[in-house]
Amino acid sequence: MNIEENILIDRGVKPTIIRILVLRTMKELDRAFSLGDLENKLLDVDKSTLSRTIHLFKDNGLIHDFDDGSGSIKYSVCKDDCNCEIDDSHVHFYCNYCKKAFCLSNIPIPHIDLPEKLIMENVNLVIKGYGGNCKKAAT
Repeated sequence: MNIEENILIDRGVKPTIIRILVLRTMKELDRAFSLGDLENKLLDVDKSTLSRTIHLFKDNGLIHDFDDGSGSIKYSVCKDDCNCEIDDSHVHFYCNYCKKAFCLSNIPIPHIDLPEKLIMENVNLVIKGYGGNCKKAAT
């Protein structure tokens, strides 16, 4: 068995050839990715298969998603010890220049005391600015 098969089995996902390929591709990306990014990397895999695989992976805690404000939901592979619960939430960074988003998994989202009867189901904190590694547009 390869690493991707073990990861899938550990999260309760049947390891098919396509799922292994999609997970391997996701892990190779050095940033958060959109469905379109995966479509561009996996030209031989149809869009509906990729979409179903993303939803399956998200439902089983293999990836998490966030809205970086770009109009396209981004996804990122979860760490092995992540359960995709509120306590596992972390900050994300979006570069306004290269339009790439990154997990800042070492920066947890702070605890938020909500008023009585309000129940947090998810939280999203995105910092936007210059990422430092891209060609910044002339200002």
